[in-house]
Amino acid sequence: MELVLEAVGINKSYGGRGNVFSALHNIDVRIEKGEFTAIMGPSGAGKTTLLNILSTIDVPTSGVVRINGTNVQSLKEEEVSRFRREKLGFIFQDYNLLDTLTIEENIALPLALAGMPPVEIARRAAEFAKVFGIEELLGKYPYEVSGGQQQRASAARALVANPSIVFADEPTGALDSKSAYILLKTLEEINRNEGSTILMVTHDPFAASFCSRVVFIKDGGFFTELRKGSQSRKQFFQQVVHVLAALGGGQIESI
Repeated sequence: MELVLEAVGINKSYGGRGNVFSALHNIDVRIEKGEFTAIMGPSGAGKTTLLNILSTIDVPTSGVVRINGTNVQSLKEEEVSRFRREKLGFIFQDYNLLDTLTIEENIALPLALAGMPPVEIARRAAEFAKVFGIEELLGKYPYEVSGGQQQRASAARALVANPSIVFADEPTGALDSKSAYILLKTLEEINRNEGSTILMVTHDPFAASFCSRVVFIKDGGFFTELRKGSQSRKQFFQQVVHVLAALGGGQIESI
């Protein structure tokens, strides 16, 4: 399989002069093309710190992150910005949509920044709006639609430019259970049908049960991982819950 992301020996420390806090220590992560992977662990385990480093938002104290074979730490600031724009997609817990743009314009933003022809931009924005079930909302502004609809627009924006990998940080954290299910089911279908590569941080075993693999970290270090294989989502959910119980963290919800 093609390796999309490889992180080796990732360490992240804060502070100095004898007062150093180690947020991550010696973590290795490998994500293959077409994987839908979750990162889980107790509160304070370092999940978001790890995601920020893997997604070029932050830099490690030591270690190497390669995306599509490119050592992202070797890039200059403007090169990182361009790499992020051209190769990566992001879904944040708080949507991060621009209130001055319509839902269509928000979805289309990565394509516009890439200089794609307007006709093609409109076609792709409409295509991804349909995939996420928000095609009737394209002319509305973010404040005119629900939180679940905003998050689906955010997910459409993350995927519309066909990025090498999508990073999702607690994408269902602000959603009700129905909205969360719709978003996760759509991401699962896109991953299965289109081979999109998604890496998601979540505290929720229900969300993790939609993934093909779950990596668990504890106290800033690797703990274990699970692979779904041929299991049903309900069986995988129970496995995830069992590991979370052993970790001593995680919010347990019904499936």
